[in-house]
Amino acid sequence: MSTALPHRPARPADQRRFAIVSSRYNPVYVDGLVENAQREIDATAPGSTMEHWEVPGAFEIPLVVQEVARLGRHDAILALGVIIEGSTQHAALIGGTLTASLQRISLEHRIPVIHEVLLLKSEEQARERCLEAQLNRGVEAARVAVQMAEVMAGFAKP
Repeated sequence: MSTALPHRPARPADQRRFAIVSSRYNPVYVDGLVENAQREIDATAPGSTMEHWEVPGAFEIPLVVQEVARLGRHDAILALGVIIEGSTQHAALIGGTLTASLQRISLEHRIPVIHEVLLLKSEEQARERCLEAQLNRGVEAARVAVQMAEVMAGFAKP
């Protein structure tokens, strides 16, 4: 596990358009991810636009990410959610399926999909990664989204 956030990227040359798709399950933690991601995008890429869609749970995130990708009006999509493992394999099944789906959508639509749907073992891990500053995955997702939007801007779109 990384113990430090990636460095804040340089400001983009152009204004960028970002989409956030987040789950409503585990709302305290997911809201922390979303708020931190939005603040970091505002700080890193001022003047960028953001649209936000909410879905009931993590399993529903890929469908909406796919529809947002089809719109073709964003430079990167952030998928944000929190899955806390229980006593069954349900969380692992959701996490694996979600990861494969987000990767496929990203490749098919040629758009960065930043996967920060966290599969965690405890609420303590959720607090550390969603609400606190040192390991905040919302900040990390925003920084990666800005960097990837810049990288992809260097490729011609069909």
